[in-house]
Amino acid sequence: MSNVARAVSHDISLQSLPIRDFFLGRQPILNRDHQLVAYELLFRDADTESANITDDVAATASVIAHAVQLGLANVIGNYLGFINVDAELLASDVVNFLPKQKVVLEILETVEPTENLIARVTDLAQAGFRFALDDVVACSDAVQKLLPLVEVIKVEITGMSTERLTELASHFKMKGKTLLAEKVETQEQFTLCMELGFHYFQGYYFARPTVLTGKKLSPSQIAVMQLLAKFTSDMNDADLEASIRQDPSLALSLMRMVNARLSGVEQPVNTLTDALSVFGRRQFYRWLQILFCAESGQPPARATFVLSLASTRGKLMELMAAKMSPEDRVFAGAAYTVGVLSLMDALFAVPMEKLVEQVALSGPVRDALLSRTGRLGDMLRLTESLERVQETGPVPARLLEALHLSADDLYQLQLQSFEWSEHVNTSVELEN
Repeated sequence: MSNVARAVSHDISLQSLPIRDFFLGRQPILNRDHQLVAYELLFRDADTESANITDDVAATASVIAHAVQLGLANVIGNYLGFINVDAELLASDVVNFLPKQKVVLEILETVEPTENLIARVTDLAQAGFRFALDDVVACSDAVQKLLPLVEVIKVEITGMSTERLTELASHFKMKGKTLLAEKVETQEQFTLCMELGFHYFQGYYFARPTVLTGKKLSPSQIAVMQLLAKFTSDMNDADLEASIRQDPSLALSLMRMVNARLSGVEQPVNTLTDALSVFGRRQFYRWLQILFCAESGQPPARATFVLSLASTRGKLMELMAAKMSPEDRVFAGAAYTVGVLSLMDALFAVPMEKLVEQVALSGPVRDALLSRTGRLGDMLRLTESLERVQETGPVPARLLEALHLSADDLYQLQLQSFEWSEHVNTSVELEN
């Protein structure tokens, strides 16, 4: 039994567990309509060079302790959280501190289904915990023994033939299991898994641009993109109004929206200043997101998700910049812009080179988006690596050192960006 398990089993408070420096990866899990349904939470010790962190029981237990103290909602919002567990962690009482209605416990592929482990999982399942099997590549004896106790089968599709994937999908669907395809990296893989009846998808396919040769952004797309990229929490009302005035059609659309809402209730507004005052900054940002998604030409759910991820990136980079250079608001604004625009090639199906040219970006912002160079480029690479913490190895540690940020700094900034994004995006709804 680990030190953590012994500590908990001797009724020592969970809050007394040591909180170690770690990187937090929050990988989205989407449904067939590209709607976000869950996050897998992945953790890496800040001092290790190893990419395999999921077998570190003490680190995972410390993360659970931290999540309980801070509130899991700060990390996953209103969605489910998938958390890796092995035999030692399952045997301890640490899992009992997790909110069973908010988590799915992923049993690692290395877990041996002994009689004691099966009994423990059975007890936890009867107590209301939900389970998934991680990295399934075959219907092994171990998988068969655990199958009655789990709801979700996570199939590792990397390098798997179509025939083998078809066979596995058919077998587990017949058993009534929910299928989750993990490490989906391309649109072709997503399409295949859709055809095979998978329910959920995890991977980076949604951020891979499907480039349409010769496509250009429309003037309205450019206007909305430029304004959204400029919109940060520190942007004052005068700057916001000045930006809107640069596009008369956008200003007119805003005036019409506000007056439509006031119809029959109050006198109509006649100035952009009054319109922004009535509308409010948060409501305006939501409306701008809706316009942006509508302009993308993507299915509403996918556009909403990609934009939400982009805005979270932007906020994290803005917070990093403010931590690095507290007095430099221009740098913070540029960091936000880079984060938001970094996924626009995927959203608009336009090569990043063309997008940068059409939006007339230059200098450090351009360099960061095109070549991931400079301070902004390092910040973007760090932010992207946190989204793919399972695959990135020691890259985040090197970038943290270059940016003069500690692992604890980064974790706290991540939580702030998650909370901000959840607050802003929760009530954004697209009209089909």
